Amino acid sequence: MSDATSVTTTKRPIPRKADPRFGPPLTSLHKVEADGVQVLYRTAGEVNAPVVLLLHGFPTSSFMFRELIPRLAGDYRVIAPDLPGFGFTEVPQERKYPYSFDQLTATMDALTQALRIDRYAIYVFDYGAPIGFRLAMAHPERVTAIISQNGNAYEAGLGEAWGPIRKYWASPTAENREILRQSILTAGGTRWQYTHGVANPETVPPESYTLDTALLERPGNKDIQLDLFLNYAANVKLYPKFQEYFRKSKPPLLAIWGKNDPFFVPAGAEGFLKDIPGAKIQFLDTGHFALETHVVEIASAMKQFFEAHGISG
Repeated sequence: MSDATSVTTTKRPIPRKADPRFGPPLTSLHKVEADGVQVLYRTAGEVNAPVVLLLHGFPTSSFMFRELIPRLAGDYRVIAPDLPGFGFTEVPQERKYPYSFDQLTATMDALTQALRIDRYAIYVFDYGAPIGFRLAMAHPERVTAIISQNGNAYEAGLGEAWGPIRKYWASPTAENREILRQSILTAGGTRWQYTHGVANPETVPPESYTLDTALLERPGNKDIQLDLFLNYAANVKLYPKFQEYFRKSKPPLLAIWGKNDPFFVPAGAEGFLKDIPGAKIQFLDTGHFALETHVVEIASAMKQFFEAHGISG
């Protein structure tokens, strides 16, 4: 019989993937009434962490942030609402909601009050930019930083793809409205926005543009979008006011841009440097919906930028 001591080793159980200690924070869906609207929003992260408000654009919803949210939520409280007229936010008929960028901003302002958030960084994309910049002008003390991902505030940043919409601004006839309905508000038009400028279009997840197309087809939704196309001209008129805010408040700003975007071209990103000399500009070899192809790069750049400016959990 051996004199060797017998040792029993107890192995710790391998954690399951669902164990919150070994995975990203879960994203949850909620609805809250704000401005007479039932706003759906996605959220993740600790309630007491610094807030990042994600504002989507046309023709998408908070779904566009599905891969970004968990990458940020370990350090931040991330909130991504669906704008009225998009996604699964519900606007009661009796609300008689006027679809304009001023009103969309008022609803998002009401949302921040309903959620009791009074300090936040904003991620602005496409339509989210004129909404986020309006919020920042109204409450400059609340905005800790701005991440602009193809979110424009300069006329030089408007690409040639705006041609048909500019024509509609100049002459808002039924004929020009119908041209936009038949060219942009279609399955092909939506897919093109996602895939144009992408090196390998097949890498863009089809559920993104397929969901957007399905939601555009809801009764009455295309008229909402056409009203917003027309009202976008009001944003261009506000560009000088946005720029004045940048010069006066100089918020920390990272412009991270899909350089092949046909709507918001690189000059839009470079424009921020005139008004915020300390802005950081980064270009990605992709198109309009940069998160679909470069979410890892964007999340990493955001974290580094936040940490450099003392915004961390």
